[in-house]
Amino acid sequence: MPEVLHAGRGAGAVVVLDAPLSFWGGVDEAEGTVIDVHHPQRGAPLAGRVLVMPAGRGSSSSSSVLAELIRNGHAPAAILLREADPILAMGALVAAELYGRQVPVVVLEPDAYAAAARAARLAVTAPEGDDARLVPLPAP
Repeated sequence: MPEVLHAGRGAGAVVVLDAPLSFWGGVDEAEGTVIDVHHPQRGAPLAGRVLVMPAGRGSSSSSSVLAELIRNGHAPAAILLREADPILAMGALVAAELYGRQVPVVVLEPDAYAAAARAARLAVTAPEGDDARLVPLPAP
């Protein structure tokens, strides 16, 4: 069963990261792209996408970067993880409280994670609790 770290709804094209990512120093706040020079998906756009990645990778400042991305409209539409990341959940929570904008953060079991990573587009509905739904969307 999925674990909802932060509730919300989001939909968009799926972007899959092969390695964990730190938003602090790893994501351009103005554009919402991966800028970590050591990350295998450097240059990948995150803005408006359903981000599928194994986990976050530290710095506690990643929460402030995610909150800023949400505020300025360059955040992922949803974040799907294989491992829980309280730092990213905190960033989504802070943005919801300060800016009234929700970005769901959900931890998936291995089979659901693999299915999400294979999808081209997804709609994510993550209410409070652990009953998140992922629905494949047709190509635009």
